[in-house]
Amino acid sequence: MNIKLIAIGKTDNKNLQTLIEEYTKRLSFYIKFDLEIIPDIKNVKNLSEAQQKEKEGELILSKISATDNLILLDENGKTFSSIGFSEFLQKKMNAGIKTLVFVIGGPYGFSETVYQKANGKVSLSEMTFSHQMVRLFVIEQLYRGFTILKNEPYHHQ
Repeated sequence: MNIKLIAIGKTDNKNLQTLIEEYTKRLSFYIKFDLEIIPDIKNVKNLSEAQQKEKEGELILSKISATDNLILLDENGKTFSSIGFSEFLQKKMNAGIKTLVFVIGGPYGFSETVYQKANGKVSLSEMTFSHQMVRLFVIEQLYRGFTILKNEPYHHQ
């Protein structure tokens, strides 16, 4: 299985970017992983919230193939413990999914079209985090999930 994380807008905080790169490198020992950044939409001041979500949705869907298993990072998604998330990953691998795609939406979330294409939603927390921090949290949790599955000493109960 391959895992891809799609996010909108670049990470401009150098410290976060360094940590994202570190956990991406760690994760690559377990699975093929790609982080794909969709550039910010230009002139968003001239767009309504719905128009911005639609434009972002078109860009997101252009990065997804018909066979991808699409999981949205969404505040209304299913919450997991780290062990529960590792079990979720194992089930996806057992199901023979070729590419598991996680998507971090823009500031207003996802368009209805993206929701319709999704195979599921995951929430990292009831709290709100910056979109840049969420990238790090997702990659770290993916890494943690694989260390749990391999019974390695990264995660402590």
